[in-house]
Amino acid sequence: MALQVGLSIQSKIENLELVQMVLEETLQRLKVGVRASYEVGMAVREAVANAIEHGNHSAPEKKVHVEMDLLPGELIVRVSDEGEGFDPDGVSDPLAPVNLLKPGGRGLLFMREFMDKIDYTFHLNGGTEVILRKQVPGSSEDSMHEEDGS
Repeated sequence: MALQVGLSIQSKIENLELVQMVLEETLQRLKVGVRASYEVGMAVREAVANAIEHGNHSAPEKKVHVEMDLLPGELIVRVSDEGEGFDPDGVSDPLAPVNLLKPGGRGLLFMREFMDKIDYTFHLNGGTEVILRKQVPGSSEDSMHEEDGS
């Protein structure tokens, strides 16, 4: 079964909850396991927050676009902004001793930890697209119970 869901939101941090609700509802209806749903939720939340705050600088006239594709065994989430772009390799390591007590800077770390693969596309006319991939079990009841330990 393949499914695609798309959202476009204004760059306001309160819109992050709308994305989270749609994602959670979609994953639940598709019977994606509890652990995979949690991990995807954390990664997507960080990607959308980064797009709003760092990509679009919270400018409400700019949009953040979220597309979710559930393919057999794989979830692909694309989060794109309308900002100037960034260099992911230039982001400070949040685990470095000098950064441990800083309140931010862990979004990319969470995305890398919770997803199987992350790619970036930088558009010539501006904007960054983060592509998050996660292998997810099939949508059967058995795989859902295996993953959540019930």
